[in-house]
Amino acid sequence: MPTYLPSPTVGALHLGPLAIRGYAVCILLGIVVAVWLTQRRLEVRGGKPGQTLDIATWSVPFGILGGRLYHVITSPDAYFGENGRLIDAVKIWEGGLGIWGAVALGALGAWIGCRKYDVRFLDFADAAAPGVLIAQALGRWGNWFNNEIYGRPSDAPWAVQIHQWDLSAGRAVTDASGDPIVLGTFQPTFLYESIFCLMLAILLLLLDRQRAFKPGQLFALYIAGYPVFRIVIETMRTDEAKIIFGQRLNVWTSLAVFLLGVGLYAWLGRRPERPGSVSQNEKMLTTS
Repeated sequence: MPTYLPSPTVGALHLGPLAIRGYAVCILLGIVVAVWLTQRRLEVRGGKPGQTLDIATWSVPFGILGGRLYHVITSPDAYFGENGRLIDAVKIWEGGLGIWGAVALGALGAWIGCRKYDVRFLDFADAAAPGVLIAQALGRWGNWFNNEIYGRPSDAPWAVQIHQWDLSAGRAVTDASGDPIVLGTFQPTFLYESIFCLMLAILLLLLDRQRAFKPGQLFALYIAGYPVFRIVIETMRTDEAKIIFGQRLNVWTSLAVFLLGVGLYAWLGRRPERPGSVSQNEKMLTTS
């Protein structure tokens, strides 16, 4: 029995010219779960059937675009460097979505969709927060399929085996004998983050049932909560990243987002509740 977590040697199923990639499947599965859970939670807040799917037609494309833009901007050498290929910037199926850009533009898309379909944006954001975290947790398994996003070498029983990877082919590089080339076993940071996202999603669901938050505050807790663990993960990762003042760019981004979430939570808590917002008592009566 192996004393490590195995990883795939093939991350894509080729059906003629069509390639079904594990990374894309994980992202799509996360979107489906997030839309389903958000719709259920939105109806408790007075939403109508099908509204989440309508809003998702705006938020999902915006989120994917934002995630890719953040990745390309913060990893420019792979696309604009001496050996970079600009065309690779559009190959989202090969991996490379930055969560900060995805959430920022995804929220903008959701805001547009909410205005179009007459849904209160803050109610929608609160309804969506746990589902977004679950989508992140599922999406991280796309990194497992691509043998990427891992930490320092490790011989722990839960260390993940990583192969030398050919992103364009979606499979491990092989040696002269045809065997996949193994780079070693490493800390599975993608797994750590996936577990944390699930735990935070459960925590938000529990808090939402037990406390009377002002509209938007639950989403603010998501904004403030996720970066806390992300900073830990960033200190463990060994993949190339832009360094600013001795720290990875995502560390500074995480700090800024954390402060934004804390400030947003405090500001929303002082806002008077608008007519038509669903109070905690109303939510409990609806779900009982």
